[in-house]
Amino acid sequence: MTGISEGESVSLDLLKKKMAEFSKERDWDQFHSPRNLLLALVGEVGELSEIFQWRGEVPKGLPDWKEEDKQHLGEELSDVLLYLVRLSDICGIDLGKAALRKVDLNAIKYPVSKNESSQTH
Repeated sequence: MTGISEGESVSLDLLKKKMAEFSKERDWDQFHSPRNLLLALVGEVGELSEIFQWRGEVPKGLPDWKEEDKQHLGEELSDVLLYLVRLSDICGIDLGKAALRKVDLNAIKYPVSKNESSQTH
């Protein structure tokens, strides 16, 4: 269905292209203003938050979760990602480059020399 083989990575550019095609085929571009996409993204983040709302802290890898809960989590994470990719595209922002730049800025803001084992970010 996706045309991507197991283990093959998916690029932001591919997602951007797929989302643009999906929107165009359905004549949704008229609704995809930055504001509307941001509000949809916030709604999806809320749905993602609901999954964790009453679980307390959960260990990495979610070892105690049922497979259907993990699948639901993947769907909600995907909704957030897809709206974020679409929003960045509509705004003319290269999300991959912006994210790498942000990592570099964070490395300056939080140098290794300031890292203490008791600090968490």
